[in-house]
Amino acid sequence: MCYDFAMLDTPEILQTAALITAVIPLKIPKAEIRAAMGPGVSELMATVSAQGVAPAGRWFTHHHKIVPDIWDFEICVAVGTPVVASGRVIPGRWPSMRAVRTVYQGPYEGLGNAWGEFIKWIAANSHTTADELWESYLAGPDTISDPALFRTELTKRLTG
Repeated sequence: MCYDFAMLDTPEILQTAALITAVIPLKIPKAEIRAAMGPGVSELMATVSAQGVAPAGRWFTHHHKIVPDIWDFEICVAVGTPVVASGRVIPGRWPSMRAVRTVYQGPYEGLGNAWGEFIKWIAANSHTTADELWESYLAGPDTISDPALFRTELTKRLTG
């Protein structure tokens, strides 16, 4: 089932498992996001690989809070064993949590609208969430050439 124009899968409530992660924390102007993501992902994956640590899933972003001009977030990847801090890469953890999750299909430019629709669904279904959010890129430019087929998992921690 899709909601309005955002092409969202029906949201689900779930309990996530705790994960060990490798992380690059960033606090940058929103306008710099496109320039920061590619190099940040490359740096993260190269550092993990150089330490002989295997990724245990696709990379994702953890946004502490989104404000209009500055994005305070982390580029993350789950790993099988902890990494050693190196350069901007530090060890981290994805906590076990009760969460609500959906999948958006479409180009990255539509993520803002997708989040808006998802947040409307959360409120309409009487859920409360923390400010933080996660995006996991299930299918993107590294795997698919058509942006209309990109798939991004959207997750919010439930607080009530």
